Amino acid sequence: MPTHISNRSHELSPDELSLYRQLDPARLPQHVAIIMDGNGRWAGKRTLKRFLGHQQGAESVQFVVETASRINLPFLTLYAFSLENNLRRPKSEVSFLMKLLKNYLVGNVKRMNDNNVRMAYIGRTHDLPQEVQETMQWAMEATARNTGTTLTLALNYGARSEIVDAVRRILTDLTTEAHTRSCSVEDLLGAGALDALDESTVSRALYTAHMPDPDLIIRTSGEMRISNFLLWQIAYSEIFVTDRLWPDFRGIHLLEAIADYQRRERRFGGLGESTDEAVATLQPAEEVAAEIQDHLVPKPKPRTEAKPDPKSDHILTRR
Repeated sequence: MPTHISNRSHELSPDELSLYRQLDPARLPQHVAIIMDGNGRWAGKRTLKRFLGHQQGAESVQFVVETASRINLPFLTLYAFSLENNLRRPKSEVSFLMKLLKNYLVGNVKRMNDNNVRMAYIGRTHDLPQEVQETMQWAMEATARNTGTTLTLALNYGARSEIVDAVRRILTDLTTEAHTRSCSVEDLLGAGALDALDESTVSRALYTAHMPDPDLIIRTSGEMRISNFLLWQIAYSEIFVTDRLWPDFRGIHLLEAIADYQRRERRFGGLGESTDEAVATLQPAEEVAAEIQDHLVPKPKPRTEAKPDPKSDHILTRR
């Protein structure tokens, strides 16, 4: 985890600095994740080709990263290229995106070092073109000593695939341990390994084991969906959706999302300070359960002696 460095908020633009001064520095999110959406629509609205939208989106990345580094945001994760993008987009567009990624890394490593930003990646990156993987490795090594914001690019990433890979890793580790102990996996499970498998076991096997779960997830372009992004990790994340398309997103909009985040009360399934319930005087659970039982289970009716029916006069009642 990166260590905190001296605050560089004085490097913010005047508008950013004005908004930043309204924030509580002690309540900044530790991890912000962004679903960058809208490059194609941005280009379409301007009757431009899609690749120009992607190019402008790459510029937005650096603006946002620099603002994040200036406010000491520890972790910033960007959904750059999904597994579905790789499988369903035209080959020509995928090829262009790979070239754009490579050029972005080569052209921005110096800026990342100047801003004390460290590079990381999540996803099935081993399926990307070899030359792209080599550039990614070079950029990660070139920024490895930086201690500020960790910028993680989700590349060839899908959350369901991540969970599948985590399960595979857990099973592989169990098999390796069983082999080391000269026993079967069944023996290992019976000896307590199954009971020891919990949420923390899965978390440690995910791509994101080295970082905290996102406090805030931002989605641009107004779409109200998660798009298979960090499904496990965002269980309690605050979600901020903006209609702004990603190529128009800047550092000040990151600060606006953080300001909205700070106005919320995070409860993680519990009761917040602003609840209107007097928790200390709530009726004990046992009494509530008894009352519910009384209402749900009908009480038996008192038994009464049945009176004999008077004999019917068949003549008078016939119709």
